[in-house]
Amino acid sequence: MAAQPRFRNDAVAGPDQEPKADDPQVADGTHPVDETLPPLRMFTSGLQHVAAMYAGVVAPPMIVGPAVGLSPRETAFLMGASLFTAGIATLLQTLGLWRIGARLPFVNGVSFAGVTPMIAIGKDRGHDGIAVIFGAIIVAGLIGFVLAPYFCKLVRFFPPVVTGTVITLIGLSLLPVAFNWSQGGNAAAGDYGSTAHISMAAVTLLIVLVLRRLLRGFLQQIAILLGMVAGTLIAIPVGITDFGATKDADLVGFPTPFHFGAPQFEIAAIVSMCIVMLVCMTESTADMLALGKIVGRPADERTIEGGLRADTLGSALSPLFNGFMCSAFAQNIGLVAMTRVRSRFVVAAGGGILIVLGLVPVAASVIALVPLPVLGGAGIVLFGSVAASGIQTLAAAALEKGENALIVAAAVGIGLIPIAAPDFYHAFPKDLLVVLDSGISTGCVVAIVLNLAFNHLGRKPEEANEEEPSVPAAAPVGAH
Repeated sequence: MAAQPRFRNDAVAGPDQEPKADDPQVADGTHPVDETLPPLRMFTSGLQHVAAMYAGVVAPPMIVGPAVGLSPRETAFLMGASLFTAGIATLLQTLGLWRIGARLPFVNGVSFAGVTPMIAIGKDRGHDGIAVIFGAIIVAGLIGFVLAPYFCKLVRFFPPVVTGTVITLIGLSLLPVAFNWSQGGNAAAGDYGSTAHISMAAVTLLIVLVLRRLLRGFLQQIAILLGMVAGTLIAIPVGITDFGATKDADLVGFPTPFHFGAPQFEIAAIVSMCIVMLVCMTESTADMLALGKIVGRPADERTIEGGLRADTLGSALSPLFNGFMCSAFAQNIGLVAMTRVRSRFVVAAGGGILIVLGLVPVAASVIALVPLPVLGGAGIVLFGSVAASGIQTLAAAALEKGENALIVAAAVGIGLIPIAAPDFYHAFPKDLLVVLDSGISTGCVVAIVLNLAFNHLGRKPEEANEEEPSVPAAAPVGAH
């Protein structure tokens, strides 16, 4: 694959770094990330992002609600609130406010990393359990916001050998999600993994590939959305499209602040969610580096700091509207890589759609009509695109030098443990499982540590500089 052309990066580059006049992808000096599209393209492309992330946003409240003892109606309320708060967090990331937001096409939503700790905190405690969860998330979010300027400095420990490894792991970690969706999503269901489900996923995958091959221009860019619409229509006579959610959905519903009562603060719960926040910050850092590579605007310290602030502030505000901890959604990185629509305003439009879905449950139920097998078929392409981007980054990581190939081998191998052997760490303390069960986090830590051990410690500065390229410097104040 050809190397990405260089663009002017107002967040990183100085005024002397202008785009080349003969670069066909640069118009009037505007980077594709800052490009505004016609309204119809903006809406449909944003809707495509929402369709890709919808299941991931509603899944955590769908699991946590019943576990803490909420009724189906209260769980549905949590799901709407999660859509609403995901929209707010996504707008913070894409549009930015002061030094908050990465200002990249970066989607935020409910983090799955917190599901297990939240269940442990609130199990069978009803509204009190939710209140304790929300209190812990508020404190963890505020602590993360304060730590963001320091945490972002870890970017210097993410050379191509590390970023390529992490990006590849992101894609590989997401593929099992697509496979699960392709089988129906619920392993306890009698038709899980049925021929009908897997065939529907295969048909959707084939439709997406054919559309990408035959269509041109804008229609090619929304091939994923068109493929999911076609797959959903085909699924209706097959009998795997559920219209129940649409029938029972309310027309309007606002996530009343602190609907389940005032937040409660328990030390053990706060510590647990702070650990989850650190995991989310690590994954978000990796995701921003991946997205920066894909869109041609490398994420420097200032960008990562702003992105982490949006993550953590979004998480701290989320419980106000009955939402959970927010973090990056890696599946949308695959969508950006595949469609090559890099405008952050497209993702901002998706954030606006999420807010509307949170306020209008009946509209959210229409998106929910897309059967999981259809979503799984499209997800194979989306998540595979992320892994392909990581492999492309590794191709530039000088694997023939030193022990870089060994670093990649060990980090990928350890990062795949939670995917290939989900029960591998079953005997470890539950608090450690928050980190160990995330292949992205463990692989990232291993890659960073081994890179330091083999390429930095005990070596002369000039030798270390030869092994890895320099990291973009932080942007001057106000560059955004």
